[in-house]
Amino acid sequence: MASFRRFGFRWPILRQLVEGDAAGLDGTAFSPRTSALHARTRDAEVVKSVCPYCAVGCGQEVHVKNGRILDIEGDEDSPVSRGHLCPKGAATFQLVTGSHRVHRVLYRRAFGAVWEEMPLEQAMGMIADRVRRTRDATWEAADAKGSPLNRTLGIAHLGGATLDNEENYLLKKLYTALGIVQVENQARI
Repeated sequence: MASFRRFGFRWPILRQLVEGDAAGLDGTAFSPRTSALHARTRDAEVVKSVCPYCAVGCGQEVHVKNGRILDIEGDEDSPVSRGHLCPKGAATFQLVTGSHRVHRVLYRRAFGAVWEEMPLEQAMGMIADRVRRTRDATWEAADAKGSPLNRTLGIAHLGGATLDNEENYLLKKLYTALGIVQVENQARI
């Protein structure tokens, strides 16, 4: 590059013509500004992860810099996806960082037409109360012959495929302790 700077060829098209690189494929079209450009993920830390959308479990590389996610790409080392992501997996970055993401609890009353904001603690309390009331109202201690059942058929759980084995184990223990016997996972459907 220094050779054509000596002759005053500051314009890329002149450098391309002098160097015989009319297509600009050999660096003659570069300016100092374009030479200084680099990928925004170049200095980022790469954290391995798994896509949260389905049961396939495609590998992802999450690029993090200064505590912020810069990009999410397919993990080429993943034996499951070998660096490829479906459209949903490719949009994971927007799921995490999108301005449209809801960061508060919204509640719509029965037969209501509008959503209300609600504190998380209040929403969790409402869920716990409803689980308790439903369990108490539908509890079956024994069948007609007196054989113990200790169950409720008033509550069921359909798990998502994004849960790992440990999470599923803990959820199953919780539901068993509550007497919930209708437990299924979306990955089997």
